Amino acid sequence: MDKNLINQLKDKLEEGKKNIEEQLEKFALKDEKLKDDWNTRFPHFDGGETGSAALEKAADEVEEYSILLPIEYGLELRLKNINLALEKIKIGKYGICEKCGKEIPLERLKISPEAKSCAKCQ
Repeated sequence: MDKNLINQLKDKLEEGKKNIEEQLEKFALKDEKLKDDWNTRFPHFDGGETGSAALEKAADEVEEYSILLPIEYGLELRLKNINLALEKIKIGKYGICEKCGKEIPLERLKISPEAKSCAKCQ
């Protein structure tokens, strides 16, 4: 694969990585011990309200937390695939299907530069 093209795809991957990390930072904290792992912040109840208003607020915050968990997971998965693609570029194995070992078509990589397999194997 052409070196200029690899650099263009690398730039696209790095931009995607930055965007995903910015999205995650809005509602999650990066886990310093596990690579590519983020933890959705659980809401902290301020305790300023009492009675049914406090319960309603707490329920809303728990609901929001439960909605953010699958979003976090999806973004983490995309981030992991991007980091894997960047690592493959470093070691010279980028653009090779993990299943059949053939080159992933350039059109596919342009659309999804983090692709791990060719369309046939996916």
